[in-house]
Amino acid sequence: MSIATSADGTALSFTATGDGRTVVIVNGALSTAADAAPLAEALVAAGLRAVTWDRRARGASGDRAGSTPDDEIADLGAVIAAAGGADAVLGHSSGAVLALAAASRGVPTGALFLSEPPIDFDGTGFGPELAERLQGLVDAGQPVEAIASFQLDAIGIPAAMVAAAREQGQLAALAPLAQSTVYDTLLTLRMRRPSAEMLDVPVPVTVLRGAQTFPFLIDSSDRLAGALPGARLVIVPESVMHRPDPTATARVVAAGLQAR
Repeated sequence: MSIATSADGTALSFTATGDGRTVVIVNGALSTAADAAPLAEALVAAGLRAVTWDRRARGASGDRAGSTPDDEIADLGAVIAAAGGADAVLGHSSGAVLALAAASRGVPTGALFLSEPPIDFDGTGFGPELAERLQGLVDAGQPVEAIASFQLDAIGIPAAMVAAAREQGQLAALAPLAQSTVYDTLLTLRMRRPSAEMLDVPVPVTVLRGAQTFPFLIDSSDRLAGALPGARLVIVPESVMHRPDPTATARVVAAGLQAR
């Protein structure tokens, strides 16, 4: 494990494995670097060097009260620099949104591989009040309630499934990540409609999605690929219901880098 230091002094834990061209993985909501280990292993098996890291307020990384999407963009830049540069960034879900935002702000991401980015092009989803409510729950010492609210109101998981997860202890297991739900909410809210800079990133972009995934993610992935000049849309049949298949995803990344 290594440490990168972000612009605001926040310590970010990252791990690099393998040899070859470097791919930095950016996780989605409610996950840590450990959750990206199977994907990292698949990238290494494909002859690449994989970097996993804990986004702020997750795992072994630090945090700063009042963090913003700009801080998360700086975080990604710090990890890339500490890892010795990146040939590509592979972002999943909100991690894909962060990767695209960072590239638009001049972070040297290399090629972008964006897996099922939850971009609300029509602006019909949650508003800023959700982030405020989540922060209130965290500040009140109710992390499990923050996780439940995020799953219900940000992700749109059915209430019965959230209730079952609560009974099975799954929400309690996610409680240490409660503060990160505020940051994911702020990030996806700000990037709701991609800016002109985001739609004109000066790097190659590949958008990936499963054939069987949530309708909203099919729509957002397809629309983003169509809005980005020169972007490729790759449908990965092995990835099902917002869970990227490690081997199939690594195959797409390796092929994409080899072609450049």
